[in-house]
Amino acid sequence: ATGSAPFIIPVAGKDLPGVVAYRDLEDTQAMMATEGKDAVVIGGGLLGLEAARAMRRFNTDITLVEHSDRLMSRQLDTTAAALLHEQVRALGLKVIVDDGALALHGQHAVQAVALRSGRILPADTVIIATGIVPNTALALACGLPIGRGIKVDDQLRSGDPDIFAIGECAEHDGVVYGLVAPCLEQGAVAASVIAGTPAHYRGSVDGTRLKVMKTTV
Repeated sequence: ATGSAPFIIPVAGKDLPGVVAYRDLEDTQAMMATEGKDAVVIGGGLLGLEAARAMRRFNTDITLVEHSDRLMSRQLDTTAAALLHEQVRALGLKVIVDDGALALHGQHAVQAVALRSGRILPADTVIIATGIVPNTALALACGLPIGRGIKVDDQLRSGDPDIFAIGECAEHDGVVYGLVAPCLEQGAVAASVIAGTPAHYRGSVDGTRLKVMKTTV
């Protein structure tokens, strides 16, 4: 259960001060210090939406940028995404879809985000929330089969029957889950199998509640 690391988009300027991946306490503290500033959130999935709404509490001017044609494109179809889009805008967030970051500009710290469309967005803070990369180094060192994550079967066993993998590092039936509920479901199955009680994991349904936005998806 080695978890994951944030996926950082490969753009120029990603290492500038003021650019953070929403992952740990230090990142959260940087977000809380954005009062009265211009912030750009790159990524219109669950984590990006939560980050944007959280910073809005501090009167931060927020622009959320999503490269696909709709918010939460992995979970929602066009109609549902349009409904969510309107709710997000009603909360005072600016939303740009079907566009993406081309480069991050600044001398001593980030100052702007250049988009593929040619638009330039002023930014004192940039939050990158573009997904996860499973931590598979230990599994690779053990010679276990790896896809995007550590490949597991319906008992959460890896390629070695004595080694199990669960959570964001595991890949079941071609899917890596980045939410808490599937991790708990996988843990329950693995624990049962290890204890000698037959159990099977058949995948999880992505039922997500946007807790900060008080919107059920």
